Amino acid sequence: METATEQKTAKWVLDKAHAKVGFSITHMLVSEIDGLFKDFDVKVENAKDDLSDAQIEFSANTASIDTHNETRNQHMLKDDFFDAAKYPLITFKSTMFRKIDARNYELNGDLTMHGVTKGVHLAVTGIIGEHPFNKKTIAGFKVTGTIKRSDFGLASAMPGIALSDEVNLVANAEFIKE
Repeated sequence: METATEQKTAKWVLDKAHAKVGFSITHMLVSEIDGLFKDFDVKVENAKDDLSDAQIEFSANTASIDTHNETRNQHMLKDDFFDAAKYPLITFKSTMFRKIDARNYELNGDLTMHGVTKGVHLAVTGIIGEHPFNKKTIAGFKVTGTIKRSDFGLASAMPGIALSDEVNLVANAEFIKE
């Protein structure tokens, strides 16, 4: 018999068919360029039913970047941007996942990109429910936040003009409880 202090850890499997990790950045002060990472994984474990103690780990293959322009994609892999040959992964490890209300959480963690690790703060909107067909427990989350490229050594020839320093992050993901 389990005691309150021996709660079983739940693991969640990412439903990759219903997940996307994207970003947007301002170009030349006038337009937004969107992109995403095609190859990524997320691991979530928790003991509390409301996920307020969730431990989250994320990784993305830097070379899987897709900005809908192959020339730009190839440039972003070079050493003046991501330097994908030297830094093949972008990683995130949570340090805090706190429930704010029924659907909102705040997420803090360490983001490592381009060989630099910085603490980041992200907003999470989510819901936990039951899959209508297989009756398994599922969860869906939208994660948003803003980081600065300069914090990670990702500068450009004309900082703030060619590309903004701020990068907006947006991830959507569904998970199935094991």
